[in-house]
Amino acid sequence: MSILDVKDLRVGFRQDGKLHQAVKGVSFSVDRGETVALVGESGSGKSVTALSTVSLLPGSAEVQGSVHYDGKEMVGAPDDLLRQVRGNDISFIFQEPMTSLNPLHTLEKQLGESLALHQGVVGDEARGRILDLLNKVGLRDAEQRLTAYPHELSGGQRQRVMIAMALANKPDILIADEPTTALDVTIQAQILELLAELKKSEGMGLLFITHDLAVVRRIADKVCVMKDGEIVEAGPVADIFENPQHPYTQLLLSAQASGRPAPVPESADVVSDAQNLRVWFPIQKGLLKRTVGHVKAVNDASLTVRAGETLGIVGESGSGKTTLALAMMRLISSEGKIGFVGQDVRKWNTRQLRALRKDMQIVFQDPFGSLSPRMTCEQIIAEGLGVHGNPDGRDTRTLVAEVMEEVGLNPETMDRYPHEFSGGQRQRIAIARAMILRPKLVVLDEPTSALDMTVQVQIVELLRNLQEKYGLAYLFISHDLHVVRAMSHKIMVMRAGDVVEQGTAEALFENPQTDYTRELLVAAQG
Repeated sequence: MSILDVKDLRVGFRQDGKLHQAVKGVSFSVDRGETVALVGESGSGKSVTALSTVSLLPGSAEVQGSVHYDGKEMVGAPDDLLRQVRGNDISFIFQEPMTSLNPLHTLEKQLGESLALHQGVVGDEARGRILDLLNKVGLRDAEQRLTAYPHELSGGQRQRVMIAMALANKPDILIADEPTTALDVTIQAQILELLAELKKSEGMGLLFITHDLAVVRRIADKVCVMKDGEIVEAGPVADIFENPQHPYTQLLLSAQASGRPAPVPESADVVSDAQNLRVWFPIQKGLLKRTVGHVKAVNDASLTVRAGETLGIVGESGSGKTTLALAMMRLISSEGKIGFVGQDVRKWNTRQLRALRKDMQIVFQDPFGSLSPRMTCEQIIAEGLGVHGNPDGRDTRTLVAEVMEEVGLNPETMDRYPHEFSGGQRQRIAIARAMILRPKLVVLDEPTSALDMTVQVQIVELLRNLQEKYGLAYLFISHDLHVVRAMSHKIMVMRAGDVVEQGTAEALFENPQTDYTRELLVAAQG
């Protein structure tokens, strides 16, 4: 018998007097001990469908159809029933943990609230359960982390805390909305294995929402493929992957970053390099803030990246990847030598660095969070010109239009705001903002992890084309090894602040020298 049964679900949102249909007659069921995956690109209606199961949609939503949980109707259910079911019988894991966790509360308090509210577990018993949960989801030094706040954790670490919170009350149904997007491959493998074990031992039903088809193949029993609010194809995972019938399913299955970057000429100049780079953050305690130890974020890292070359930096969350890149750009303090276009810039002051800033640009993981919602597309892209000057004196709108065309955006949309673009388009805006200054070095910090697979392929191709055209040097940070291989000439593997292996992409993938690198490759292959 199905524990969750969705029949002819229709969801619309009223805007400007019109009803816009987001979900159009969706039907599926989830049995105890079964994993059903909802897959599709952004805007296909996956998350709206999931939120409808326990009436978490905003007031502007109009819902029709039926959602039965354990025989009880959830559509139009009274608040008392919904409060009992939410977080206890049906738990959620959301994609963006930073917006789901309370920034003012420690991890122990946030996890403890759920145990106290639904199970009445408090005190030492609650603390023991919390530690057990954090250890299960792979959070290192769990006991020391209990007093930490969300901003003190990496993105992957925050997601592990969210998963622990969702599992705390042993729910009947776990709805996981892109739960592994921010996680590195080894932790992703651990989380998927944990979910599979819990599903088996607790008889838990799992509704898994994702755009990562490799994850679906690993964990799901059934697949529902969604497009434009409808399920266009559904069936057992083996049937869908081996013999997809719908053209859209075939497109999704074929979308994976491939190919290799253009070779780098032997005569290419070194753009940026580092020798024995170290970044240690002091741990201070007591009234006088005495230093009692250090967080060794980066230990003795050395690297070189030339014009037209990409250095891929991989490793688990908290391994020091982003810290290393920020130190290379002189955005945080460090020790050791940092070279940029032949000059040692580590000891340069802010005024000396200002002239070089236009040659160092960065593209972040979350394009929505890195773009100002109050600025138009034109203002965002042209902001750097206002800071560093317009070198050729041409009209700003003309320059913005040219770079928008270059990154695959329609210049006619330059007066729109970020919320009016899709995720892939927002990332193109972020890339255009970096490229309009014609930099020499670009740090790409997980630039594709929040994007659909088909959009990932487009962004990788765009970045490779821009690199070849302008001889750009890239520091490419990612946990997706398929994307790293498609982008990188050389790869650096980091773990707990240490560089454990470094070499050409071909050598590292074909003949890894360390156990940790082999572990990463095995986890990526599933």
